Amino acid sequence: MEYVYAGMLIHKLGGKIDEDTVKKVIQAAGGTPDDGRVKALVAALSDVDIDAAIKEAAVAAPAAVAAPAGAAPAAGAEEKKEDEEDKKKSADDAAAGLGSLFG
Repeated sequence: MEYVYAGMLIHKLGGKIDEDTVKKVIQAAGGTPDDGRVKALVAALSDVDIDAAIKEAAVAAPAAVAAPAGAAPAAGAEEKKEDEEDKKKSADDAAAGLGSLFG
């Protein structure tokens, strides 16, 4: 996960995501870079439009966001039970989608 964070940080700061830069970020954070993981990250991100991927992830995120407290009038116990089940399913679906981002 730290390799993905390093890549995101480098991208955010306008740098080029290459092996040397990723290694430097990992080392600066106190870690010891693994050459295989660094190469895998650089290869995986070489053809990715990171800005587009972030925007796409932001569009998918609202399904996992809960409604603000007090947004809806009080409902009956049966309706609350159904809402809780729907929220759990949505959270499970969102977690499954996030897992695919990290292989």
